[in-house]
Amino acid sequence: MQNAGMAALGLDWRYLAFEVRPEDLRAAIEGAKAMRFMGLNLTVPHKVAAMTLVDALDESAVKWGAINTIRFEARDPQGRWQPFQYFSGPLPDEVRSQGFNTDADAIVHALRDDLDMKLAGARILLLGAGGAGRVAALRLAAELPSEMFLINRTADKAEGVAEEIRERFPQVKTSTSFPEAKVDLLVNATSVGLKRGDGLPLDEELFPLQRAAAVYDMIYRPAETTLLKVAKAAGCRTANGTGMLLYQGARALELWTGRSAPEEIMRDALVKNVYGD
Repeated sequence: MQNAGMAALGLDWRYLAFEVRPEDLRAAIEGAKAMRFMGLNLTVPHKVAAMTLVDALDESAVKWGAINTIRFEARDPQGRWQPFQYFSGPLPDEVRSQGFNTDADAIVHALRDDLDMKLAGARILLLGAGGAGRVAALRLAAELPSEMFLINRTADKAEGVAEEIRERFPQVKTSTSFPEAKVDLLVNATSVGLKRGDGLPLDEELFPLQRAAAVYDMIYRPAETTLLKVAKAAGCRTANGTGMLLYQGARALELWTGRSAPEEIMRDALVKNVYGD
């Protein structure tokens, strides 16, 4: 997806994947800065840990408490920090890393596009309160749904996120129990479904899926998890995390380049990769 976008913009860049152990994350970020990478994306389990390992945080990172994108910057002649792409000649010696969160807005964008969701006033059931779940919960709460139900394997973690929502968005009613009535949207922010043979991320005796009008699984590979198969059979509208992946990646590319991302070209490349030709 990113390489297709870079090629469409005429950039002689490459997007590569590196596996980094948590204990090596600081060295990896500093090494990328030293080698003058344009930027980085971060995934599980680095999004929260990296908050303290970058030189500066964008408002989006501070607001949502995690970063998935890093941009390396240098000072221009006026003393302003600019992305490396801004400089046509040799880079100045003084450089820094800045962390951004492009995940939070991406999930809202994807829900609107893929499920035609109207989040204001909705009743939402969210599964998972880890790094991805917490960001999703806070961002969805910012859309002012009427009620949010937060479920996590560790109840204390769900209660912690619920309390944060109560403080920041007091008009949103929150609960850490399964709803007894129907919901407009169920979101899976757990990792259940990533592995072959994974079952459902919830107990249907506690919440039958036919009570959800729509189900969104943040997992995008496999393209159809057990949750989405069962939800579809129950008559729910369903979507996977492909749209969220696209929108967070497109925004990251814009942060690195200062140019509009070629979203449709990136979407085509992503869909081919996830679903096959």
